[in-house]
Amino acid sequence: MSNLILDIGNTFAKVTVFQQDNIVAWWRVERDSLVEKINSVLSENQIRKAIICNVSVVIPELESVFKLQQIEFIHLSATTSLPFRNLYATPRTLGKDRIALAAAAVGYYPARNVLVIDAGSCVTYEFINDQNEYLGGAISPGLKMRFAAMHSFTAGLPDLRDQPFDDLPLIGDETKTGMQIGAAEGLAREIDGFINDYKKKYSDLTVIFTGGDHEILSKRLKNSIFAAPNFLAKGLNYILEFNLNK
Repeated sequence: MSNLILDIGNTFAKVTVFQQDNIVAWWRVERDSLVEKINSVLSENQIRKAIICNVSVVIPELESVFKLQQIEFIHLSATTSLPFRNLYATPRTLGKDRIALAAAAVGYYPARNVLVIDAGSCVTYEFINDQNEYLGGAISPGLKMRFAAMHSFTAGLPDLRDQPFDDLPLIGDETKTGMQIGAAEGLAREIDGFINDYKKKYSDLTVIFTGGDHEILSKRLKNSIFAAPNFLAKGLNYILEFNLNK
């Protein structure tokens, strides 16, 4: 029997199937096609539990599908029971993605000081101490957001959000390279700076790096990190098991 993890964004949804702690399949689908995809997944997999994490409106059709198939499910919300003590000052404003990342840290690295860095549209920093307490972190513009800002808030800089790049020099001798150095290398130095500050305050720090841009940025970091693809989905799976196994 498997678990179904739904991470639903404004346009796309990530659908992941877990068997215990192992990912056996995953898909990225348009939200308008989500219910059709879920029906297909349910017909091909023995799903017993599901969790729904969505950034905007609830999709009632999903609940109907799960109820019809007699699948236990939960919606992640500010009132969901969590496997850690949440010390965030405004827990109802804490993003569901950040909750899931904190849960994954506790599930996979219990009783340790853990900094989780998620390099997506924004770069988020989540800190969980060795008492399994979530203290908070920081939110910063991500790589594509930095390119978009340079393009949108100036008269002549191009839009480089979808332009590939790899090795970059220290000194850019034309506009495109200069922007790429500023965005990518600047963000990598920001991340290294945060890691160094946390290391000064918390001993034996474990740093987890995840998110869509983690491959681009991780090779530019001077600090040692653990690359963890699908860490958010793993956190959602852990929350699901924590709630339905109580």
